[in-house]
Amino acid sequence: MDEKTIIDDSGNDVTIDTTLNKKNVGDSANDLLSSQEYKDLSFELFYVEGYKPTTTTLDNFETFLAERLNKAGEIKVALKPIESPGKSIYSIADIKEIEDEIRTFYNDVGKIAVFGLFIDGEYSENTENGSVLGVAYRNTSFVIFEETIQEFSGQPLAPSTSVLETTVINHEFGHLLGLVNAGTTPQSDHQDVEHGRHCTTEDCLMYWTAETGEGLLNSISGGTVPSLDEQCINDLKVNGGK
Repeated sequence: MDEKTIIDDSGNDVTIDTTLNKKNVGDSANDLLSSQEYKDLSFELFYVEGYKPTTTTLDNFETFLAERLNKAGEIKVALKPIESPGKSIYSIADIKEIEDEIRTFYNDVGKIAVFGLFIDGEYSENTENGSVLGVAYRNTSFVIFEETIQEFSGQPLAPSTSVLETTVINHEFGHLLGLVNAGTTPQSDHQDVEHGRHCTTEDCLMYWTAETGEGLLNSISGGTVPSLDEQCINDLKVNGGK
């Protein structure tokens, strides 16, 4: 059992079991979508100073959550600044180490918790043809490579920072919800097997290009954030969402 001591709201030291938040991506899809086990949902979103997501992005994300999740209780989002970890390149192992140090929200009775990190630097697995903008890497954890997003949004004719941020955070949370065929069972044949856990519909939020800067610049038309297609929505509905 992985344990961590945190300070609760009353200032007391509390030792908690963190294993429920260290499972594979998609393992908590039903827990996130439905109220069967957890009626409340809390997001703890950290950002490196200078790489704070826009207010528009956060508003868009909360709208996305309200549209897709069947939570009987509250959905809360807490935004917290941190100093730069001091790296220019991050592996997922690096991101997990940072999370394990700074995360304070974990699953509790009736409440599921999600960790997000908007980081400076770039992903260690970037290639000449693909700059990754976000990764979902645990059942309740994702990272957004915010510095890379800002670099792409600053290019001529590129979508705004808010459009890119919203697309990437919604896409990565879609993976936590089990899309596509990653904890939420497909109700039709729409998994892009060649690109892993993505949708075959090109204008769907879960199309594979939504994770790379180059792909998004080519796929986003008119500065509009992609939506989930009907096939992905149907998958979520059957697994407890809406």
